[in-house]
Amino acid sequence: MKFEDSLLDDIVILNVSGKIMGGEETTMFHGKLHEYINQNKKNIVVDLSRVDWVNSVGLGMLISALTTVKNAGGRLVLANITKIESILTITRLISVFEHYDSREEALKSFA
Repeated sequence: MKFEDSLLDDIVILNVSGKIMGGEETTMFHGKLHEYINQNKKNIVVDLSRVDWVNSVGLGMLISALTTVKNAGGRLVLANITKIESILTITRLISVFEHYDSREEALKSFA
């Protein structure tokens, strides 16, 4: 897994790519999330358009991110879940995450 982060106005965009399966990148992802929260940037879009695959550890990373942001009084949404929608549906996490078909729709949800 790799990720890039950017800011659009007051919204954090985390572009994730590759396979989400834990490891050092997960720690870095959470570190970056905490950095933004500490800067009071608590509206977060996780763009999954370039994610190929996710395992249970990867799902745990997303759940942990959601919990961290919610506990800080923020909002985390997923965008472009097409490639992992089946695993989210099977695990019933589809109802836990607010999700949008595109990054644009996800960004508009913060308006």
